[in-house]
Amino acid sequence: MDETIKRHLTGEERGGDGGGGSSDGDFESSMDRFPNHIIINVLEKMDLVSLCTAACVSPTFNSAVAYILPSLPSFDLSGFYLDEETLKHVVHRVQGAKSLTIDCLQMKNDSSIINILSDHIEDLSLLKCSHLSYDILRAIGERCPNLRSLLIEFAGLGAPDLLRMKLTGMLQKVSLLESLSIKIRGTLRDVFDVRPLVAFLPEGLKKLKLQQTGEMFFVVWLHTVRDIPWFKLQSLSLVLDVISDGLIRTVVDSLPLLVELDLEDIPFMEPSVRDLTNIGLQSLKYCRHLIALSIVRSRKNFPTSFTRVDNIGMFLLSEGCRGLESVKLGGFVKVTEAGFSSILYSCLNLKKFEVLTSPLLSDLAFDNMIGVARSLIELRLVSCRLLTSEAFEDLSLFSKLEVIDTSGCRSIGDPCLFYISSVTTVTKLNLAEADITDTGLAILGKGNLPIAHLCIRGCKRVTDKGIQFLFHDERKICKTLSVLDVGRIAGITDAAIFTIASTAKALTDLSLRFCFHVTDAALKMLVNRPNNNSSQLQRLDLCNCRGLSDDLIMLFQHKSAFRGLRWLGVGRNPLVNKREDFSKICKARPWFVVCFDDCEFGCHDGWQYHKSDD
Repeated sequence: MDETIKRHLTGEERGGDGGGGSSDGDFESSMDRFPNHIIINVLEKMDLVSLCTAACVSPTFNSAVAYILPSLPSFDLSGFYLDEETLKHVVHRVQGAKSLTIDCLQMKNDSSIINILSDHIEDLSLLKCSHLSYDILRAIGERCPNLRSLLIEFAGLGAPDLLRMKLTGMLQKVSLLESLSIKIRGTLRDVFDVRPLVAFLPEGLKKLKLQQTGEMFFVVWLHTVRDIPWFKLQSLSLVLDVISDGLIRTVVDSLPLLVELDLEDIPFMEPSVRDLTNIGLQSLKYCRHLIALSIVRSRKNFPTSFTRVDNIGMFLLSEGCRGLESVKLGGFVKVTEAGFSSILYSCLNLKKFEVLTSPLLSDLAFDNMIGVARSLIELRLVSCRLLTSEAFEDLSLFSKLEVIDTSGCRSIGDPCLFYISSVTTVTKLNLAEADITDTGLAILGKGNLPIAHLCIRGCKRVTDKGIQFLFHDERKICKTLSVLDVGRIAGITDAAIFTIASTAKALTDLSLRFCFHVTDAALKMLVNRPNNNSSQLQRLDLCNCRGLSDDLIMLFQHKSAFRGLRWLGVGRNPLVNKREDFSKICKARPWFVVCFDDCEFGCHDGWQYHKSDD
């Protein structure tokens, strides 16, 4: 949140003239020519950031925005890292919002959230609650009786019994609840026992997400709730210790109306008898309403995979679930291109297709794509080491494709970028660890695609020249690119940052992780971006940029530098030693977060491990 946005949301922008206002009287006079209802009608179509920016243009716009804010039905603050005081002021200005989403990264205690809870809230999402206790659930139950949807992320606090007690207490008071998502991050072996919740389930519950719970606990729970006539769950998402045939069969038998099924397991050892097999996948055909399926085995705690599922299992799945529109499969190491391609050919309404860590998936899976689902919007093939550029030869057939992710596919080369450049709808592209060169980036730039998110992290053959080729000659990407990741590339130096700073006009997020040759001069270039574009930068990742010096702290201390910056990552670089200086900066800019760990953008991957004194 930049200075002007913060002032408007907290009500601090009004000065002697009643607004952030333009000093140009002619501009204000021209605004008076438009009826208020026309201005309001235009502003109502804007997002939060645009609204706050408009409010600072003139007193007329300021008054219009002040009129709109209290009537906003939803308020999403997930992109801002507010402290308690700022949050209180902000929410006070949108008292009518029924939907509220808050990033709780800077909330140090329960009271910061309790104070904003009220009975008009129907949809509540509390993200990254690293310092909140389970007692917040009690407060939600008492203050939000009309709640219909709750999503909350806790850090691993231990005491599963305490969580169960607080959750059951809350469920007794939110009888209208339709969607419940409880995520416990950072735990190892602690699992949530859902069995005691049977007596307190809201009758209208349709969506349930739990992270994490035990497979045996959940099977017993399902056997109990299946006999409740009003229990009609349609969406189920679980993180478990193991995914087994028994679990799948029980889900199928107990939840006949299931539309979405999302299962991930994180085993601590090699599953033996209790594991997923072809039979378990075959049983999914009895979920006749299923349109979204995700089954993933994580190797986070133990290097294991679904070793008892092969192509036969995929054939049975694709034959029995032809109505699938979204498929995500991870850890199926014995499935080859034949098994995966059967899904592409059978599910003709497929919009999202994702395969993770498949060592046997080869180019043949995508050979002759004529006749397969043309409705595909997202294609993610992650860490599939046999894939080469030839797999994407028919990519132009997918005229609706917006997202392509080949991260970890190290045999992808420059020809792939030629095929991708023919798909004019692509807005998000992840090529992490690909074997592309500067020539490939030149091809991509010439494609004139409206790419908003681009990741080339770990593409070791890319140099400063490639960045220059990508942004050469005012191509469309210069105007559309907002998120760029060039981390872990030894060939990236200050010259590349100069190109980015001077040509990427819409850039808001920049990752330079492990770019050892980037120096202080590069950061000064970012500050001096043309047309004051430095204020657009919202998140900057400098983790392990060893070429930086701690003198750089003086740049961040300057009030005009990086005014819009919301998150800064300085893990493992010399700026780590400037904690006290950054503490003073953050006190002056309470919406600004500095991460001294190794977290990615916004600490989305490591917030649960933050210490309370960070």
